[in-house]
Amino acid sequence: MDKVAYDEVVDFTSGLIRIDTTNRGGGDCRERPAAEYAAERLAAAGLEPVLLERVPGRTNVVARIAGSDPSADALLVHGHLDVVPAEAADWSVHPFSGEVRDGVVWGRGAVDMKNMDAMILAVVRAWARAGVTPRRDIVIAFTADEEASAVDGAGFLADQHAHLFEGCTEGISESGAFSFHADHGMTLYPVGAGERGTAWLKLTAHGRAGHGSKVNRSNAVSRLAAAVARIGEHEWPVRLTPTVRAALAELARLHGIDADPYAEGFDPDALIAQLGRAAALVEPTVRNSANPTMLDAGYKINVIPGHATAHIDGRMLPGGEEEFRTTLDRLTGPDVEWEFEHREVPLQAPVSSPTFAKLKAAVERFDPEGHVVPYCMAGGTDAKQFSRLGITGYGFSPLKLPEGFDYAALFHGVDERVPVEALHFGVDVLDHYLRSA
Repeated sequence: MDKVAYDEVVDFTSGLIRIDTTNRGGGDCRERPAAEYAAERLAAAGLEPVLLERVPGRTNVVARIAGSDPSADALLVHGHLDVVPAEAADWSVHPFSGEVRDGVVWGRGAVDMKNMDAMILAVVRAWARAGVTPRRDIVIAFTADEEASAVDGAGFLADQHAHLFEGCTEGISESGAFSFHADHGMTLYPVGAGERGTAWLKLTAHGRAGHGSKVNRSNAVSRLAAAVARIGEHEWPVRLTPTVRAALAELARLHGIDADPYAEGFDPDALIAQLGRAAALVEPTVRNSANPTMLDAGYKINVIPGHATAHIDGRMLPGGEEEFRTTLDRLTGPDVEWEFEHREVPLQAPVSSPTFAKLKAAVERFDPEGHVVPYCMAGGTDAKQFSRLGITGYGFSPLKLPEGFDYAALFHGVDERVPVEALHFGVDVLDHYLRSA
């Protein structure tokens, strides 16, 4: 990759960070300035980006690069433009400064995921300078609203503008191909080949309102608190998907552990306990989960309210929805109602596919000592919405990070940042994969 691309990926990461696209939920976000920033740079590379909005200010960008083989399936490369909130007082630098200091780019979105947006822009522009034409059509999409419901972003594009993704059978986006430093000096690169489904829940307890000094056996707060406690303490049973089995098998092999995740009676918890640091890559994805996150009840200390509500962040593995529903029915009990406030499907992508092999080869070309492993994401991405169009998604936003750099902790965390050298590595790997795809 040329030096211009190395410079641009840093400049674009910093420039996008400086555009505050904080998504506070409920429609409180404005991605348009970032969308225009991306569209201008795509247009300068000879593409014809279109800007699309469901509501004013919530802007998406889509452009297509024509491939040399019109019979080949198209590939979607997508990234979101919005970021989660950041409290400036908690940060070492202002979260929207985009400051480059000591070889590191700082700011909200540095890893989630304006770095990948910048990589995409840098590669596309490098191709324009060099006259590169990919084999297959490549559709570039920069989306709004990924950090909330995606209703103004990928969901809107999939539902209302499906024609822009004609021919796309596969896609790549965030949360994969980052270096993970395991025990014994081993470097792993987890490539996303699955996601748990999203199940954001609202719980409502009803009771009899009354004076706080009176005995009340129909106290909505007590009913809700009991249900929330049961949910928080519940031990979900193991449910292994093909992606997670493949991940466990590869991690066992790399760690020299005699374990067969495909054998009858296999105990994943016993294997995970032997994986050291690498356990973090699989432990959240061997079960469904439901974590209480919000409570709302009452308006005065001496008044028992007539209702109380709570919110639960639930996640479901492929094939686990019925188990999830019946378990929530049991844990909430007869006095608490629950409903989905937002639900999206779980995903799986084949790890034996030619695409996964090419993703693996691209990473290992630039880090021959690294080991690519399949990975199921605990959370979710815009790949869920694009799956409605029959697009199989992989998590692939490559970064080579130094030992001690806690990538996972920086997602939605304080002092989010990315090393310049990691961005250069990402551009090289992304360029190589897209040329070979």
